[in-house]
Amino acid sequence: MADLHPLAFLLGLEGVALLRAVAGDDGLDRAFVEARIAEVRRLLDEAAPTLGGGVDRGTLGTVDGYRSWASTYDQPGNPLLEVEEAVVRAILDRLPPGRALDAACGTGRHAAWLARRGHTVTGVHSSPELLDRARVKVPGAEFLAGDLRALPVPDGGFDLVVCGLALAHVAELPEVLAEFARVLRPGGHLVISDVHLVSRYLGGVVHQTGPDGRLGMLPAYRRGAADYLAATLPAGFLVRGCAEPGWPPTDSAGGPQARVWCPEAADVAYTGTPAAIIWHFTRA
Repeated sequence: MADLHPLAFLLGLEGVALLRAVAGDDGLDRAFVEARIAEVRRLLDEAAPTLGGGVDRGTLGTVDGYRSWASTYDQPGNPLLEVEEAVVRAILDRLPPGRALDAACGTGRHAAWLARRGHTVTGVHSSPELLDRARVKVPGAEFLAGDLRALPVPDGGFDLVVCGLALAHVAELPEVLAEFARVLRPGGHLVISDVHLVSRYLGGVVHQTGPDGRLGMLPAYRRGAADYLAATLPAGFLVRGCAEPGWPPTDSAGGPQARVWCPEAADVAYTGTPAAIIWHFTRA
């Protein structure tokens, strides 16, 4: 059981902003530092009684978590999806049409992009609710229920595998990468994305309501670049590229409470900080 504490989160944003100032980021002068310290005092004196205490959160499996998230997952305005899709789609647009697997396909956002570019698309996901939405969004694709660790598709059946923002939910990263190698033909492409390690600590962990009505945290394994390489290279993949796009300036950084109590600190904590990590591999 972990504590989801709004005041702790806002104080953490102030701390990140102060650390960036101490590190010498441009424009973060003494006046900025003094403003942050004054704001910390205001948070403790004024915000604390308003925000209240923390909320206990348990763990929640991905099937239950995505069941409650399915109806809102595709809503516009999610800056992480916008950052990730810009990089992933630029990679995909350089690849010729072929047989594409969207692993952990969600509502089919990457599957739809691939289908419009002439790929024959198969999607796999463990959530029935998300698969239903994907089938409506991409009627010409095939969607299957399955697990990333045991994909229900044949050996060497694909020219391309895409896996977007899902691997952080999986403990067995080498096992999943071995599956991706199994289903790719030699020379096939693998494009994977995930929430960046740094952004995990800026609130990048999914919370949803479980079947019992209680708030739960979906699995969120924290991995650096070396962890992905340790899983992909032994599976027979070659690195083609890696990108770590940063959060763009936005008027929603940190969420609603941060916009009320510490918007400048939230802007500094997020803007330019890596939002996602995106890899492009080929199977040797």
